[in-house]
Amino acid sequence: MERLKVLVVDDESRMRKLVKDFLSRSNYDVLEAENGEQAVDIFFEQKDISLIILDVMMPKMDGWQVCKEIRKYSKVPIIMLTAKSDEKDELLGFELGVDEYISKPFSPKILVARVEAIVRRSIQTLDETMEIGGIVIDKAAHEVKIDDLAIELSVKEFELLTYFITNRGVALSREKILNNVWNYDYFGDARTIDTHVKKLRSKMGDKGDYIKTIWGMGYKFEVV
Repeated sequence: MERLKVLVVDDESRMRKLVKDFLSRSNYDVLEAENGEQAVDIFFEQKDISLIILDVMMPKMDGWQVCKEIRKYSKVPIIMLTAKSDEKDELLGFELGVDEYISKPFSPKILVARVEAIVRRSIQTLDETMEIGGIVIDKAAHEVKIDDLAIELSVKEFELLTYFITNRGVALSREKILNNVWNYDYFGDARTIDTHVKKLRSKMGDKGDYIKTIWGMGYKFEVV
């Protein structure tokens, strides 16, 4: 499995080393920044950072400013480290989109546990969202957007589109679609699936052309 990248931002080299040592042992690839400006530069240069551990009090650009700048473009998980334990600071952090808030001094083992919990959550969230060819499916919210416009689908239409996209590029027989979307064996004719596909294509507008008919067999979802 590919090592996930974590950016540790703190002006104290001793603190960065401590966090890096513990995260490296847990198989994370750790990048370091000693001030806020450097952190922003590294984040946008790398483009594949999975989580940021961010100190509040830093020279050049403090943690709040860094968080604001990154949140304009990314929802990457952020853990804020601070010597303060003021409720106002915590509330400000959450308003800015901070995922966790840890006060110094802290247990490195607890920090690693928090990192792992957040990474698990973010991976699950990614799994709940599918995006292809201008179509975005949010499985958790049961929503579909096409070119940023929400479309209304029935439960079966939603499940059918999700199944097509999950198996994009694969020729799917009507029997296979019925077994996986309707969850029963196919004994009748093809009208159940064909009717749903027709309605689904209509609601998808131009994107309905992604659902190709394979004559004598079934369908294939393909974005050309």
